[in-house]
Parts: sequence; structure tokens; C-alpha cells
Amino acid sequence: MDKILNKKYKIVYCTPSLYMAGGVERVLTLKANYFAEIFGYDITVLTTDGEDKPNFFPLSSKVKVVNLGIHFEEMWHHSFLKRLSLYIPKERLFKKRLSEELNRIKPDITVSLLRREINFISDIQDGSKKIGEIHINRAHYRNFTPNRTNIFKSVFAKYWMCGLVKNIKKLDRFVVLTEYDRQAWQEIPQVDVIPNPLPFYPVTVEGPRPKRVIAVGRYFDEKGYDMLLQAWSFVEKENKEWTLDIFGDGNKTLYEKIATSLGLDMQRCHLNDSVVDVQKEYLNSSLFVCTSRFEGFGMGIIEAMACGLPVVAFDCLWGPRSIIKNGVDGILVENGNVEKMAKVILSLIVSPDKLSQMGMNARENVCRFNIEIVAEQWKQLFDSL
Repeated sequence: MDKILNKKYKIVYCTPSLYMAGGVERVLTLKANYFAEIFGYDITVLTTDGEDKPNFFPLSSKVKVVNLGIHFEEMWHHSFLKRLSLYIPKERLFKKRLSEELNRIKPDITVSLLRREINFISDIQDGSKKIGEIHINRAHYRNFTPNRTNIFKSVFAKYWMCGLVKNIKKLDRFVVLTEYDRQAWQEIPQVDVIPNPLPFYPVTVEGPRPKRVIAVGRYFDEKGYDMLLQAWSFVEKENKEWTLDIFGDGNKTLYEKIATSLGLDMQRCHLNDSVVDVQKEYLNSSLFVCTSRFEGFGMGIIEAMACGLPVVAFDCLWGPRSIIKNGVDGILVENGNVEKMAKVILSLIVSPDKLSQMGMNARENVCRFNIEIVAEQWKQLFDSL
């Protein structure tokens, strides 16, 4: 039995790329590094895009990366019809090259991050067990939420989801991030819940903290930075000492326009690019705010908590409520209620003792997401296969 449980698995991960500063890239890199360095697993990451771009997050020299050279990204520079004509041959080439690579590597386990390969990965006869892991809640996966005002979108969403469920059922295991999302996949007979791990946990977080609110995440609509800026317009009118810093990847133009239209003081409201050493930015702040419209989990939330920051977050689907103990280490605000968000931020920044205590609670409570604990959950899943 010990021999089986200590087996050095050969594992392949399938993901589009590793060059972006996103949560999926961070989590995959973190797990791959740990499995290779600590567990001694043979880890290979197969990518389709970003062939000439460096990895955003540091990757262990023990982790192999093979780019299949499909270049799906080049499709997005063309019209819809042109993209459609390019997609079919690219998908066919992807299936061919992925099949060839898996049969060359002969992994024990292949993990799909539920991108394009989910359509055919279970049909590849390479001898490996197939696991699917999803990093966003079901309701917002691929943003195909049915829309009553758009019949085409509603029909397409239903058709697409039926196909996805059919393909997930073919997998050996399916992993989601929260208990709430497990309940959303009623058609799947066995769903495992394994949260994302903490990428860091500073030895100490003591010392004076500047009066700064921080938000971290891509400049995408789902992150709700438009609502954050609206809330901040209320905050900065009432408090002249605190500043807001947002850090993220993506196009900031829209949010710069929103900030200008709101008349925000850009000496106290900063829209920054993403940074590799985000831990330094957390430690240089006093409060983390999450205004996401939805979250699969909330990497920024647990990172901030590890650095001793309390969190104010919209109670969106599903991540924040799976992490935050409301009123203890953070505060959950009615989803989308900008005025309430502003009031909660204001109530905390004028209460330094409460802010400090919630920050201490946050640092203590977030330990349940330490990489050692989460990695052991994955090991148990691998062993069970």
C-alpha cells in the first residue's frame, strides 16, 4: 500500500498558455512547482499559445513545458466568419498534436483545465486517467449565461452546456473550487472540491501600514472595477487621507475614462499594471477590496488575507463567501450595491483597531489554504485513481 501511495506520478496539464498574469496561470504554476519539487512528480505542461512569450510566474526547472504551436490567439484579429474558418482546422490540428504528445509522454494522469481539449480529451487512448478542473463557477463559465433578451444566446448556451456536461461525464474525475459550485453540477455523479492554494504566506506582517486600499485582478468587466471606482468616488469625498491602488493586466483605457468622468483625484487613485511581486503591494496596504461581479474562487482575497489584510467583497457567486467569515476577517456586501460598498469601506478606514483585528483574523483563518494542505488533497485524489 505504501508503495502505491508514494508513487511518483507522471502528470500532464493542458492549458492555453503561461505568459499571462492571471489566477489560472498562477495556480497552475504553483501546483506544478510543488508537485515536481516536493512530491517528485514528473510534470509536463502542454500549451497551445504564447510560444515566444516568457512565463509570467517563475516555473521550476523540473517542470517541462511543450508548446503545441496551434496559435488559437491569432484568430481574434479577424472577423467572426474568418475566425470560424480558422477554428475548425486549428481544432483538428490541436487534437492531432495533443494525441501524439500524450502517446509519446504516456502520463499516468492528464489534467484538463476545461478549455478546448475538453471536447475530445477523453477519447485519446494514451492510457492516462483524465481529470478536469474548472476555475470559474458554472453560471459564468465562458460567459455563456442564458439571456432571456437574446434568444440566440439562450439557445446556444443551453446547447453548449449540454455538450460540456456530456464531455465532463466522460472524465475519471471532476474538480471544482467551492462547495457551492459542487452543488451546481448535479448531473455529474462525482465532483471533488479542492480550493486553490496560497502562493505565499509572509513570515511576519508587522509594522506600520499606509492608508491605502488595494484591489488586484485583470482589467476585465467581471472584476467590477467600474463599480469600485464609483464606490471610491464616495469614499474620497468623505476621507482625504486614504488612497486606492488597483493592480492588473489588460486594457485600462475604459477605467481611466470612468475615473475621469467621476472626477476622481488621480493623485489618490492609481490604475497600475500587474506586478510580479504583488506580495510587496499587499504588505504596503491596509484593506483589500473585491468588487467582482462573479468569482470562481478569489486568489486575490486569500493572498491579501495571508498578508494580514481584511477584505471587503461583494457577495458574488461563489468565491468570496467560501473564504470570508463575514464580520470576522472581512465583510460581505450585497452584490452590486455600490453605495453600501462605499459605506463599509468608510466605516473600516476610520476604525483602525477594528481594521487591525480583522486583519489578524484574516491571516489566521486563511491558513486552511496553505499549499501543503491543498497539495495533500490533490495527492489523495491522484492516489484514488
